[in-house]
Amino acid sequence: MANGGPVEHGYPHLETVRAAVTALYKRLSYDTIQTFSASVLPADVAFSDTDDLHLGTQRVARELVRHYRLPDARMIVGFREMTHAANVELAAGPEYFVELNDRFRTHRRDIGAALAHEIMHVYLHRLDLSFPGTRDNEILTDTATTYLGAGWLLLDAYREDAASSQKLGYLTPEEFGYVLAKRALVFHEDPSVWFTSPQAYEAYTQGMARARRDEQQPPLTAAGWAGRRRYARDRRHAQDRADGPPPPEVPYSFTPDGHGPLRVSFPCPTCHQRIRVPVKGRVRARCGLCRTVLECDT
Repeated sequence: MANGGPVEHGYPHLETVRAAVTALYKRLSYDTIQTFSASVLPADVAFSDTDDLHLGTQRVARELVRHYRLPDARMIVGFREMTHAANVELAAGPEYFVELNDRFRTHRRDIGAALAHEIMHVYLHRLDLSFPGTRDNEILTDTATTYLGAGWLLLDAYREDAASSQKLGYLTPEEFGYVLAKRALVFHEDPSVWFTSPQAYEAYTQGMARARRDEQQPPLTAAGWAGRRRYARDRRHAQDRADGPPPPEVPYSFTPDGHGPLRVSFPCPTCHQRIRVPVKGRVRARCGLCRTVLECDT
């Protein structure tokens, strides 16, 4: 939790974020992810200063348990002084103990954001889905929280001005915006209307621009002129000599297919699973993981 300190910006964890989206689709399946088409609504986790602290916290926790469809998961929430925003004790259940930073006693509007992250830890624990190492596992948790409809709360908790700052979670504001934009493009949702923080809205706008760029990379037909020209050059080199990969900064790679045509592999712009298709002009490909239909010019 950044509380008055510097807030990291940009996309330093982007590859791990993309791997987390792929892992979600692999572990949950397309059909299960589709059941999360509706996000947590502001009214469902609203918390006013006149609400009883503990009763209100339990109400918000129950709503998030319901959103994640966690059966027999009872959250017992307390408050104490700590460095981090929150902590959850992961055990077999059915009761889980969540501790929130004492700061939330007076910053109640962000209790939903802290709980969304901690209860996602419970959800992933029950799925037996994790990444090695604390950092990557926390990035997975932030990504899953956001992609499954509760992470807009974490982004909205980001506020920064000349005198103070606050940010929850391990992702940067722009990375939260990126994952939220990925979700919005899949479910045709506009989460920007829920933001109370102008800084969150700006981060979401930047994240959306980055997410759109994923849909405009060759060999997709939506790629721009410069990208298409570079792709044609790399393809020509690959056809002349079937070795030597393209530069590492491009998302595609060419591989020979025995005695058949050259093939190109590239990440699906939705789930980032790699897709491999023959190099033979216009091709329509369907991602087997997230079922996105892609128009390609290979």
